[in-house]
Amino acid sequence: MSSPLVVHDCNIVELRQYTLHPGQRDVLIELFDREFVESQEAVGMAVMGQFRDLDDPDRFVWLRGFADMPSRLTGLSAFYGGPVWQAHRGVANATMIDSSNVLLLRPAWQGSGIEMVGRRRVAPGASATVAGLVDASIFYLHEPASNELLDVFRYTVSPVLSQAGAAVLGWYVTESAPNNFARLPVREAEQVLVGLAMFDELGAFDAFVRSGIWAREVQPRIAKCLARPTESHRLLPTARSAIHAQDRQRPPPGGAACSS
Repeated sequence: MSSPLVVHDCNIVELRQYTLHPGQRDVLIELFDREFVESQEAVGMAVMGQFRDLDDPDRFVWLRGFADMPSRLTGLSAFYGGPVWQAHRGVANATMIDSSNVLLLRPAWQGSGIEMVGRRRVAPGASATVAGLVDASIFYLHEPASNELLDVFRYTVSPVLSQAGAAVLGWYVTESAPNNFARLPVREAEQVLVGLAMFDELGAFDAFVRSGIWAREVQPRIAKCLARPTESHRLLPTARSAIHAQDRQRPPPGGAACSS
């Protein structure tokens, strides 16, 4: 059974990558999906998606969203000072080697953020596998993304992905506001552009890679803007991720924006 609709669309997003002790990822995912989803959303944050990194068995990746920076401070303060985190933080922290690999992001242009309104997640306790593979690509830039570069991603890269059968989920750039919750560090010194696209399954993604269309049509357009090689992650949604391939239908706009 699905839980109620997720009604959060988010102007501020954290892309969080945790390095875990060997064999501990499923331990953290079980705890996270059981205890840390509704408890965070109850204080005004959106748990957008949780993922296993297909290429690193000890990496857990998730996305958390907020309406704005002030609500980020309010929500994080309430959750990390609240009873659920206090009760389970020992078990959660014991799974982790490092939790500081965090990018603080905002939509790259109006309407480019992940549409969360109408997404469903299964109820607590579910363990069924959900469909889809998310390609999360981090483009490291010499400087903040220019309008010219954003146009390349909007009008060239997005159509290339769509033609390959992917659902373009969102495009984000570095949020320039200082981290307002110092207890949780973020990578403030880097300028990035992050793209997330959903493929129905791994084979569709592999076919896209084999086609060579990225090297032909995209890489030459963006190479001069890149400070270092692009970081790419193949991500599998957890059972309770609200981002997955089985829920592509959305109701008309009008849901709340990261508010409970």
